This record gives sequence, structure tokens and C-alpha cells, in this order.
Amino acid sequence: MRVAVHSRDFHPKSSRFIEKLLTLIKSHGAEVTVSDKIKKHFGTYFKSFDHKGGLSSVDYFVSVGGDGTLLESITYVGKHEIPVLGINTGRLGFLATISREETDHAVGLMCEGKLKTDKRTLLKLSSNPKLFNGFSYALNDFTIMKKDTSSMITVHVYVDGELLNSYWADGIIVATPTGSTGYSLSGGGPLVFPGTESLIITPVSPHNLTARPIVLSDKSEITFKIEGRSKKFLVSLDSRFETIDDSVTLKIKRASFKVRLLQMQNHSHFSTLRQKLNWGVDIRN
Repeated sequence: MRVAVHSRDFHPKSSRFIEKLLTLIKSHGAEVTVSDKIKKHFGTYFKSFDHKGGLSSVDYFVSVGGDGTLLESITYVGKHEIPVLGINTGRLGFLATISREETDHAVGLMCEGKLKTDKRTLLKLSSNPKLFNGFSYALNDFTIMKKDTSSMITVHVYVDGELLNSYWADGIIVATPTGSTGYSLSGGGPLVFPGTESLIITPVSPHNLTARPIVLSDKSEITFKIEGRSKKFLVSLDSRFETIDDSVTLKIKRASFKVRLLQMQNHSHFSTLRQKLNWGVDIRN
């Protein structure tokens, strides 16, 4: 059995935790390979992987950090569909749901094949020219945002070739059900259960207050035309950004593969929502 480990958090406390984790995984008889970032920080004798390769025949991928680290882990995993265990050493942890205290137990269950798998939809960006060095996938969301100006931009959004709306706003978010708890939520978008086959379009600070979020089938293809005083705009896939101009063509659709997140049997999306969003908690003094 081969287990890949990735992190980008190397504060002293986190570094000690990562070292103990590597030892723990090895104690279960697994061969460990680490990301180029861990290799660079620790100078370990473990084999390493990067975005160019090194993940062949890996059985499990362990992400150590917060949700941002797990999103970065997806750029390594790509089309391999390696099951990903997210250990949360950060703060919120909607995706990385395994706490430090649960790590020993969770790693043991992982090595025994006793964790459940939660399949999540990805977005695929097709563009001309190509962007993001070919890593054109997102687990949470794709965004188009204004850049270098205080003026709003106009984003014409087409669904399967038909005009949905021309949004005069600071930008637009296209989110997966997984990403519905992220940036889209802060923009007033709905919470959508991860198993739902849908995409969410949420305008960012629209001029017209009747421009509300909309939920579409994830079988749709979404294209965009951008206008604005500035000729430069920002596009993002999860936490990765690129600058484009209005000549770049953009198309979003559901990816042909999914992310496989490993979860404890007693964890559920509803319990995560209650815990992370403090539902049912009386916050009055």
C-alpha cells in the first residue's frame, strides 16, 4: 500500500504533527511518498511527487492543513481519483473534516479500507488560450471578477448557448454543491447538498438587487462574455487566480471525473453544517 502526504503549513506545531503522521502511516506497513513542498521543508528521505508525476499506484492521499490545503491537493490528484483524507489543522474545515484528535483512528481505518468515500463533482474550465498551466479544474468554484478599477463589470452568461442574464456586478461565481458553503454562500447563494447534480451561479454585489443566485443542472455548459472599463479581469479556480482580457473565451462544465473524499462513518454533511455554522446554538449571553 502506498500513501501520499501533502501539506503547506509548516509552523512548529504543525511540523511536529506532520512528522508524527509520517511515522504513524509507516507503522501500518505503508510506503509513504510526500509532496515536493514537504520534501523541501523537511529534506526527508521519502520519495516525493509533484505536479508532473510521482503518484502512480498510490492508494490514498492525505492532506494536512485546512480546506485551502485540500483544494491544493486536488491539483496533485487530478484525474487519478485517488481517495483523499483531509486532516484539519486549520480553522473551519468543511472539506478537511478529520481533527487532530481523530487522526490516529482515522489513519488506522484508512489503512484497513474502512472509511466511507464521498464523491464530489468538479468544474472543468475550457479556455482559449489555455489557463492555469493545464490544471483547469475546481472543487469549489470558478469566478470572474473585476480588476484594477472600482467600476462594476458586465458579465453576459449563457447556458447551453442561451442567454441567462447580463450581470452588472463586481463579478460572478459558478459553484459546485461542495462550493456552496464557500464564496457563493457569502454572496447570498443557497446551501446545496453535495450529492445534488447541480451548479450555482451567484452574482457578486450586483447593481440590480433582483439579480439573485440560480441553481442549474450540472449537465449544462456555461459560457461568458465580459465587458468593462478596464480591459483586464481576474478569473479563479478555487484559490488560484489568472489575469485575462475580454478576448479570452471561457466555458465551464462538469468534469468527467470526481474527487473522492474519505470520511469517518459517523461523520455526515448535516453534522458538519451544524458544527461549522453553529446551527441550533444559542449565542445569547
